[in-house]
Amino acid sequence: MSVTRRVFIRNGALAVVGTAAVPGFLTRAAFGATVPGARTKRLVVVFQRGAADGLNIVVPHGEQAYYAMRPSINIPRNEVLDLDGFFGLHPAMSALQPIWQQGHLAIVHAAGSPDPTRSHFDAQDFMESGTPGVKATEDGWLNRTLHSLPQGPQESSFRAVALGPSLPRILSGSEAAIAVNNVNSFGIGGKNPGASSIANTFEAMYAQSVDSVLHGAGQETFEAVKMLKAADPSQYAPVAGANYPRGRFGDSMRQLAQLIKANLGVQVAFADIGGWDHHVNEGSTQGQLANVLGDFSQSLGAFWIDLGDLAEDTVVVTMSEFGRTARENGNRGTDHGHANVMFVMGGPVKGGKVYGRWPGLEQSQLYEGRDLAITTDFRQVLAEGVARHLGNTHLEQVFPGFSGGLFLNLLG
Repeated sequence: MSVTRRVFIRNGALAVVGTAAVPGFLTRAAFGATVPGARTKRLVVVFQRGAADGLNIVVPHGEQAYYAMRPSINIPRNEVLDLDGFFGLHPAMSALQPIWQQGHLAIVHAAGSPDPTRSHFDAQDFMESGTPGVKATEDGWLNRTLHSLPQGPQESSFRAVALGPSLPRILSGSEAAIAVNNVNSFGIGGKNPGASSIANTFEAMYAQSVDSVLHGAGQETFEAVKMLKAADPSQYAPVAGANYPRGRFGDSMRQLAQLIKANLGVQVAFADIGGWDHHVNEGSTQGQLANVLGDFSQSLGAFWIDLGDLAEDTVVVTMSEFGRTARENGNRGTDHGHANVMFVMGGPVKGGKVYGRWPGLEQSQLYEGRDLAITTDFRQVLAEGVARHLGNTHLEQVFPGFSGGLFLNLLG
């Protein structure tokens, strides 16, 4: 039984799960149709920089201790978007609710890095290197993942891509990867706005690279420029219903969909979104957290719709360096914590379920008496995506020093 057939049978009828966000592959599943031609498996990693408050993102509204510890910033039960009677989404995340109902969004709560650091810099470094507590690791785990990935007859310059002005830690390493800041202005390059040919663009990017929008190494960048020009990115328009919010993250996800749909051979991709460090006036259903959650969820929801059939072979995983304290502080915010929440979205995802063991929020259950405890190592989630989705089973190379344990069986 195919993944799409499984989804259709479990949900009964597409009409009851929010047809506005139903890709074509789900509709075809009702009739047993398949996608013709070669298929590329893709893994997209999204980093929430700043330590997102997982307890107000996926709310344990069935636990009284949550409300006792957060008198002014809790999400009231009657405003939570209930998921399973115990957990629910922050109301600003309604864009992801249809994907949950379709069975293509899974949640892993009480997940994170076992390293106890509360430093943003160190924690982000450990999660991008994939080696918590080890600062000497030179490359990123997403770059190491590339080694055993299936390759076509001609490796694409867009095989590994980051959306942003520079290559992030997670994609640094021996395998070629590029960063794309703005696909629509790639033909301008450098300080030469009159450049119209590939040669002029290439020369401008390397002779006068101050304003270049594509960063890579030599030939890879040149090939990427040629491929982008052939794809004619300026003519791209998202599909109906894919309403990306304005801003850096929405632009990143829109451009990533653009690259994927242009058939440029993207296999791994990375994007990030900041603004999660809410020590003061975090807010409840409205406020700072609600604003960034709206941006986050609407961008991911639009990306899902925009991919259409290509969502069938795409898995998106989100993570943040650590969570926030279980109790709100004196400034109606939260401080640096420990465990957090991860989202896994995509065609092969066995969604509509919160995975992981919930440790509880009673005083005796908190990590160091203040934080949600970790019960799922973040590498356990990532390793399943690397092995089961991308087909790289050399996990000892991707996550050295990690024994792993059993997968959560998030993927079909």
